[in-house]
Amino acid sequence: MARLAFSLLLALLPLSAPAADLTVSAAASLTNAFRELAPLFEAAHPGDKVQFNFGASGALLQQIDKGAPVDAFASADQETMDQAQAKGLVQAAQRRNFAGNTLVIIVPAGAREPESIAELASNGAFRRVAIGLPASVPVGRYAKTVLEAAGQWRAIEAKMVGAHNVRQALDYVARGEVDAGFVYATDAALMPSKVKVAVVVPTATPILYPVAPVASSARPQLAQRFVEFLLSPPAQAVLARHGFAKP
Repeated sequence: MARLAFSLLLALLPLSAPAADLTVSAAASLTNAFRELAPLFEAAHPGDKVQFNFGASGALLQQIDKGAPVDAFASADQETMDQAQAKGLVQAAQRRNFAGNTLVIIVPAGAREPESIAELASNGAFRRVAIGLPASVPVGRYAKTVLEAAGQWRAIEAKMVGAHNVRQALDYVARGEVDAGFVYATDAALMPSKVKVAVVVPTATPILYPVAPVASSARPQLAQRFVEFLLSPPAQAVLARHGFAKP
């Protein structure tokens, strides 16, 4: 009986433990590109699955800092990743820049377009401007830095409608709830029938996206392979197709 019971127990056990998911926290602006990249990475790593957590980079950092089970972190700016590195939350030696972007001002399709930041700030026709919250949303931080340098931050801040991530700012403009908004060029390209780019906004420093394995990852080797994968030709081709520049 004992042997029979033991045999039955063995029959019920799986032949091998299933692979755990690789969890990647990534900036909201990467949503479409990363969802297309997932099958490519999974095909190269049979049995492994990638699950994503998209949001504002600052909010994602807070989650990791509080112990969220994340394996890799992709931020939309250097500052957020610098904070993660300073806190020892990521593997600094494996940090890589994998994509670039551009800051733009968009307006609803068919609406009046400002010709410059100064017109956006001074013209009464532009009463509500969507901007990511600078404390946690990199696109908002880029916008604030540019506006401060142009001496227009106070004027725009009075018109500001805060967004919790860049996609929310895009939605505000697309629905006509605001007169203009600051987003990335890659986001504006998602809704060509609903929004149009009015101004391409130069930034003092290039907008570069860094990625790094999280220090507390339960799958550090696979996390490192995901970082390396983002720099591979197939991944770079997908990112380029979604409008991202090479790092």
